[in-house]
Amino acid sequence: MNSGMEIIVLADILIDTSAWIAFFRQQSPCYEIVLEALDMDRISCLGIILGELLQGARGTGEKKVLQNFPKTLTFLPENLELWTRAGELSQSMRAQGLTIGLADCYIATCAQCADQVILTLDKHFTLLGEHIPIQLYTNV
Repeated sequence: MNSGMEIIVLADILIDTSAWIAFFRQQSPCYEIVLEALDMDRISCLGIILGELLQGARGTGEKKVLQNFPKTLTFLPENLELWTRAGELSQSMRAQGLTIGLADCYIATCAQCADQVILTLDKHFTLLGEHIPIQLYTNV
């Protein structure tokens, strides 16, 4: 029987903005998890995550690292259907009294469709996981 950690190591990981920020600040455990995933070439990204990171970039050094993401990371395919599903998910959550941003709904939808594990520090994803089948990296 495989432990949860073994399953996670074999899966591709979609690193959310919050986990990238912790990585850049060298905060455990995100720092170690991302380093290992980088070594194994198991990291995926989305344009919206890159955009959020660039929006908050501190200095030209950080900006240069982020601008290299498309050359070094695997970006998941994105399309109109994913945005539509994310909008519907956000509306469904809002109808239940839960306000979760469209960006988080989109990231969760993309991860679900691409069978990715999400590494995040954002508690919104726990709520989203109660409404759609997403996999969250649980060792953080």
